[in-house]
Amino acid sequence: MVSRRGAAVALSSLVLVGSSLVWAPAGQADAVGHGGSIGCAGASVSTYDPPLTLVPRETHVRTQARYTCTVGPGRTVSATGFLEGVSPAASCVALTSSRLNETVRYADGGRSVIGYDRSTTLRVAGVLVIRLSGSVSEGRGAGQSAQRTVAALPGQLPTQCLLSGLRGSNGQAQLEIQP
Repeated sequence: MVSRRGAAVALSSLVLVGSSLVWAPAGQADAVGHGGSIGCAGASVSTYDPPLTLVPRETHVRTQARYTCTVGPGRTVSATGFLEGVSPAASCVALTSSRLNETVRYADGGRSVIGYDRSTTLRVAGVLVIRLSGSVSEGRGAGQSAQRTVAALPGQLPTQCLLSGLRGSNGQAQLEIQP
């Protein structure tokens, strides 16, 4: 069994590795109005209804995130994200998505509406890593591709998968909007 401290170390390591592979430095971001990149990172909290068990089943997924976003050279703003959708075959092992939608509201008044239509999942040492891919349909970054990566720990012990199920997870999210 992995201790909470060990899981936290593993989660932090995964986030650092993922961010070093895909994060664009703020100095390389173009101005938002010119089709530049947007990079966001922050805490993410998800709930599952019905709770996740070992048996895959249709599940409603809701996620709230608090981001810090780089929206231009040297320009960062705070933002909130709300993601919602239905996974047709979710379980404690994997989350599949047919279509998930996220609305990101930036502190400067802007927003991005993102539709995710592809996902991959990987479980490592109790940490669920989920990567969603799609595109921005409205607002800041409209027409650009979007990718959201989350490294999440379940809110309960993994043995809950055998009992009543996992009701939620907490983790770190990274959102990238790129031309």
